[in-house]
Amino acid sequence: MITKKPYVITEIIKETPDVSLFKFKAQDGSTLSYDPGMFVMIHYRNPQTGEEIGRAFSLASKPDDAELEFAISMIHGRFTSHLDTANVGDVYYFSGPYGQFKYNPTENKKVLFVAGGTGVAPFLSMLRLIDEKKYDTDVKLIYSMRHPEEIIRKGELDSYKSTMKFDYVITVTRQETDADKSWQGEHGHVDAEMIKRHLNDTPERTCYVCGPLKFTKAVQDALTAIGVDKSRIKADVWGE
Repeated sequence: MITKKPYVITEIIKETPDVSLFKFKAQDGSTLSYDPGMFVMIHYRNPQTGEEIGRAFSLASKPDDAELEFAISMIHGRFTSHLDTANVGDVYYFSGPYGQFKYNPTENKKVLFVAGGTGVAPFLSMLRLIDEKKYDTDVKLIYSMRHPEEIIRKGELDSYKSTMKFDYVITVTRQETDADKSWQGEHGHVDAEMIKRHLNDTPERTCYVCGPLKFTKAVQDALTAIGVDKSRIKADVWGE
């Protein structure tokens, strides 16, 4: 039987037009042991009917944080419609952690992170750990989203440029708004040519990819096309 523990919402931050950051704390004050990159199942329990629905979300917080943080796209589905009207103090039920999408600081000295949308969440967990522990890890991040206003935790990402061996590239895939058209960074989907423009040592890196299935598959194909061995590619996928 899967054990589910009650967690209380401690903070809700509207990070972008479509993404909110949720912070939770265990009702009994305990902490959760996990590795950066893992996920938990968050369950909503209807107080009237007792019906329960759950969804998987990657942890953005680092392992020793008192609170668990998640970057959640508010898509108004069965589960997120409840979160969309949630308040600080509301109780949800957690099970886990789960997953093999883990960062190992003793093995991975040079890494490439490739994130699509809220797929940046597990990389925030990894970056926060690297920064806190002062690991001598060389990190590059390629971060893809539809529009510039969808960048999650840009200020935090910028801060890591001065505290660790870190740099990142943001690419915007749509050109529908004035902000899109005036964007000075990369445009388009992540492909082999884009990766080669920004890195000349990709085959030497352990590559982590997180995002929707179509995005993740395309990035994996691009990485193998430029010589990255499949054993050096780790992927975390959701959706269809």
